[in-house]
Amino acid sequence: MKAYLEDIPLEKGRQSLYAYRFELPFFEFKWHYHPEYELTYIVRGSGFRLVGNKYEPFEAGDLILLGSYVPHTWSSKEITGETVEAIVIQFTPILFESLGNLRECVSIKALLTKASSGLAFNASAELIRDMEEVIHRKDLSKILQLLHVLDQLTNVPHRSIAPNAAQVTISKQHEMRINKVCLYIQNRFSEPVTLKEVADLIFLTESNFCKFFKKAVGKTFSDYLNEIRINEAARLLLQTDQSVAQIANDCGFETLSYFNRVFLRKKGSAPTAYRKLH
Repeated sequence: MKAYLEDIPLEKGRQSLYAYRFELPFFEFKWHYHPEYELTYIVRGSGFRLVGNKYEPFEAGDLILLGSYVPHTWSSKEITGETVEAIVIQFTPILFESLGNLRECVSIKALLTKASSGLAFNASAELIRDMEEVIHRKDLSKILQLLHVLDQLTNVPHRSIAPNAAQVTISKQHEMRINKVCLYIQNRFSEPVTLKEVADLIFLTESNFCKFFKKAVGKTFSDYLNEIRINEAARLLLQTDQSVAQIANDCGFETLSYFNRVFLRKKGSAPTAYRKLH
């Protein structure tokens, strides 16, 4: 599969560090990669994150450091009256070609090396404030503030997201296919969606599509579809007073019994118990 190369301001040679805060109606599935490292903090919003072929849920407070050329995307559903928000810092590897050889930067260099598999952190409010401060600094002060943030991260507990993230096949033959499929699923998950129709969407046989999708996303097509549906069902259980049967139907499940089984497997409790618990 191929993620597309994102063209960001750093690539145009204007700056080696690009930091910004943005707000959108939702995170659109946009599978991509770029030569820059990327540090992303989710201020508001929830959904699913794909790094390499590791597919996981995310929520506000999610802090991820990605290495150079690691394919990734954040994805969420558009909800009327709600928005998503994130802080992003993207910086070129050139920044650390010299600094990385300094003894004082050994820990930072090691952290950036591990970022090739994607790293998830439990960030403090102070760290996030320091991260946001990078946005407001200029020139050398901006770079020094980034170094301060990265130095702090070397002492923060973290876990690897996708050990093979940098090994995901980037092939022109599969360019944009995963984006097309996942956007299709995201827009139609409440309707019956068959394996044949998504395979036809990118001109593959059902068998080849299954292999392609599992390799790209790390899940089978049916499991991915159920993840999207159950995530939406969980939101409706907590934010509406709709009956479980109505929610199951609205989220694309043909029978209540099947919905209950999948929900229990994905969330660890039955829908009614989940609503009461949360």
